[in-house]
Amino acid sequence: MEALKADSFRLFGRFSWSLVIKGMLSNKAFFLLVTVRFCQWAYQQPFLKRKIFLFPARILNLLAGFVSGIELPWKTAIDSGLALTHGKGIVVNVNTSIGSNVTLFHGVTLGQRDSIAKDGTRKTSYPVIEDDVWIGPYAIIVGARIGKGSRIAGGAYIFEDIPPHCIVVGNPAKIIRTECSPDVVNQWKNN
Repeated sequence: MEALKADSFRLFGRFSWSLVIKGMLSNKAFFLLVTVRFCQWAYQQPFLKRKIFLFPARILNLLAGFVSGIELPWKTAIDSGLALTHGKGIVVNVNTSIGSNVTLFHGVTLGQRDSIAKDGTRKTSYPVIEDDVWIGPYAIIVGARIGKGSRIAGGAYIFEDIPPHCIVVGNPAKIIRTECSPDVVNQWKNN
């Protein structure tokens, strides 16, 4: 439940259960995020308890994804404090790893990258989004690691790793600034 508290804090700047309910009723993206957290909580329960909670949680999660227009699998590794800003059209591969205090805007794609070597072997990689990363609208990140505190401009196409604290723009992506400060509204600090 710590992750849900952090997600609520990112949205409202403070946490209370009444704010969680308010967010669920007024924000489709937040409602989806709550169902993801509920599925993850149910999966961690002992087998008999998991069996009771996980099936309805997954149905609710599928419905929330359909209504919100966001593909965010509940099995995705998501740390605390995820903010889905405007939400619609976000697509996240189940094998993506998302750090804490990450912000995703509408239309973001976090997908797998396949490369085939000359000998025919296939290498698959998945995005790793480190802490305090801001990803703008319609950015596409395939199989790359985005360093802590980086900012990815809207429409950027990234297929290679980005070091920490960089500003990235363009297609193909280019680093235009290093040593930048993170852009995190209502940053959740783990105790």
